[in-house]
Amino acid sequence: MSIAHATRTAAATAAAEARPPVVEARRLTLVYQTPDAPVTALSDIDLTIRKGDFVSLIGPSGCGKTTLMRVIADLERPTGGTVTVNGGTPEQARLDRSYGYVFQAPALYPWRSIERNVMLPLEIMGMSKAERQARAKRYLDLVGLSGFARKFPWQLSGGMQQRASIARAMSFEPELLLMDEPFGALDEITRDKLNLHLLRLWAQTGLTVVFVTHSIPEAVFLSSRVVVMSPRPGRIVEVIDSDLPRDRDLEARETPAFLEIAHRVRMALREGHSYD
Repeated sequence: MSIAHATRTAAATAAAEARPPVVEARRLTLVYQTPDAPVTALSDIDLTIRKGDFVSLIGPSGCGKTTLMRVIADLERPTGGTVTVNGGTPEQARLDRSYGYVFQAPALYPWRSIERNVMLPLEIMGMSKAERQARAKRYLDLVGLSGFARKFPWQLSGGMQQRASIARAMSFEPELLLMDEPFGALDEITRDKLNLHLLRLWAQTGLTVVFVTHSIPEAVFLSSRVVVMSPRPGRIVEVIDSDLPRDRDLEARETPAFLEIAHRVRMALREGHSYD
């Protein structure tokens, strides 16, 4: 790492540490009991995610990236250690609707229009029809789907369906957005477009984002911090800060700074395999 890069990274780290934590995990462990033998999915995870961070979790298949995200979302319960979300338990964060969750597939109901899919969590919350419609319009506009509210999922491309699922996750205005490899099944051109769109959303909303990916370029391009995980049992090998500007474009991927961060991520992934 160059001296200038190290200086910029240290400054960025100091600024980040001044922001309040949204997620804190300490010695977090999760062991599944199976008929033949216990399986350790996560081992001694220590991680702090601060307000406004865009954190990507990257590692080989089966390393526990999605499991860690599901623990944050209270969809899995750890067997050791602690995790807090906004200073409380993940269960309380779930009950308070403090996070939105975007799955690998859009998971839209085919018999509901795009607008009504986006409004579904608001209906469950008992929000008035006028407010539901206003929020659906606001977030469909934000993800670039104005004019498609009355369409049905099967009338939209895969990328547009995933944008609709992002609008749905944001409709109840959570503080935290959890995204489980949402663009993994899309072609590279569509993926690039959605990466750019997601960066704009992050800049406009100030959301804290946790994003699972297998792609080094995607992780580096999107993130303020990249969390590199080892093969199972999932451990954190390294947390790599990025000093790329928030208003980055696709050309940023050709810059020396980008390539240097990508190289560090690649080396950390190789190091992670030494745990095998």
